Amino acid sequence: MTAAPAIAVDQLVKIYKNVTAVDGISFALEPGSITGLLGGNGAGKTTTIATIMGLVIPTSGRVTVLGTDMARHRHRVLHRMNFESPYVDMPMRLTIRQNLKVFGMLYGVDDVAGRIAEVAADLDLTDLLDRPTGKLSAGQKTRVSLAKSLINRPEVLLLDEPTASLDPDTADWVRGRIEQYRVARSATVLIASHNMIEVERLCERVIIMKRGKIEDDDTPPHLLARYGRATLEDVFLDVARGRSAAREAAQ
Repeated sequence: MTAAPAIAVDQLVKIYKNVTAVDGISFALEPGSITGLLGGNGAGKTTTIATIMGLVIPTSGRVTVLGTDMARHRHRVLHRMNFESPYVDMPMRLTIRQNLKVFGMLYGVDDVAGRIAEVAADLDLTDLLDRPTGKLSAGQKTRVSLAKSLINRPEVLLLDEPTASLDPDTADWVRGRIEQYRVARSATVLIASHNMIEVERLCERVIIMKRGKIEDDDTPPHLLARYGRATLEDVFLDVARGRSAAREAAQ
């Protein structure tokens, strides 16, 4: 028997006044899978992720995470999920240890001090734990943000541009840690990213959005073959610029 999806989005619609941000999209993510969510600015990625997190109530349609309706009962599963984005700052005056303690307590983590030590060791943060968060480099802040997102050992991990503004070496290191965690915990990971190399390396499946709709949904190799392209970046440009002829010719 096939396991129930970790995330299920069914005919999701979200309208802000006269703007349709998400227009009837559906997809389901298997437990332990890692999926890329791509799209240009205004494609609907952020609204989709916010709805999965239960922060946005759908205009219509339904989102379930770990079998729970996020619009009605998100409190039942929020402790089993987490989110990471380099664009969301933690309190700058608190040390890394203090920030992680606050989030560990919010998520109801047992033995918060022990978990902080564990995740700090995994992400090479042990020597920085008592440094104010506001005095960290961009790469260090990203590692702290990732530590925060892993503090509760989430079964579902949502990532928004997880390696933005990082140098190639640090970005590669962070990607490696994300993949290690997914494999070790059989976690379900959804990544919203504009980094096509990152998506090609990490993701088993890619969902491409445009103007609130899903334009394509497949594995990276199948997308490359269907569009007749060598890289996901070229596929993304075809979709973004409406080059459907290339896809049709390849079919």
